[in-house]
Amino acid sequence: MSRRHPIISVTGSSGAGTTSVRKTFENIFRRENVSAAYVEGDAFHRYDRAEMRSKMVEEADRGNKHFSHFSPETNLFEDLEKLFRDYSESGTGTTRHYVHDGDEARLYGGDPGTFTQWEPLPENSDLLFYEGLHGAVVTDKVNVAKYADLKIGVVPVINLEWIQKLHRDRSHRGYSTEAVTDTILRRMPDYVNYICPQFTETDINFQRVPTVDTSNPFIARWIPTPDESMVVIRLKNPRGIDFPYLLSMIPHSFMSRANSIVIHGAKLDLAMQLILTPLILQLMERKRRTI
Repeated sequence: MSRRHPIISVTGSSGAGTTSVRKTFENIFRRENVSAAYVEGDAFHRYDRAEMRSKMVEEADRGNKHFSHFSPETNLFEDLEKLFRDYSESGTGTTRHYVHDGDEARLYGGDPGTFTQWEPLPENSDLLFYEGLHGAVVTDKVNVAKYADLKIGVVPVINLEWIQKLHRDRSHRGYSTEAVTDTILRRMPDYVNYICPQFTETDINFQRVPTVDTSNPFIARWIPTPDESMVVIRLKNPRGIDFPYLLSMIPHSFMSRANSIVIHGAKLDLAMQLILTPLILQLMERKRRTI
């Protein structure tokens, strides 16, 4: 953690919805005139797309049916920790981009499924903003979580997460239902060991819960809409959070526990604005006092 160079980390599994949460943060940063250095979690994968496919075949031949993007073996956890540490100490660091598709290829250069070159973060940023799989990961070798000043977990219930991943990967990445299902199954041990534990490290979790039947996510024709969902917001340390104010500002919300508020799914952006804006401003005020 750093007063002079704060870090905000948004973490969640593939298909959880972290990209949508990033857009809310971008709106807050723009409104409050905060300059953020953005880091994508996919930049710290160890292998590009072709290399990963080759490694999966190699591992499968060795009897490993659970080789996945979630594990320490397939990610540069030490490099990610170094980035967080360097930024917290000096406001600097290096990152790159993973090129997902043709649109990103035109934006960043390079072919889809490859990485750009490592390059320094923009100078004089107010904070670092990370969005990806491992923003609060802790293993016996690394502790990324300890460097982040505000850690956000995006954690839809598992069936909804699978529905979102299935629809995204089929419509935007051209995968078949069978291929996406195979990926979900292959990742499950690493999901349990390296994704779930992060949500005990996070300061705030946003968990979307559908109010429609998602019993079989593999045949769901549509993603449940925000109007068909509720969101449970859990705050690790609720001290300083004005819950009566939130309840008055967010229609049909209620407290389910002393540190948890439940809202209508369509009010998620409003709730995030109300909860996160003061926290971001606190980080900026703390930064200002150190300069």
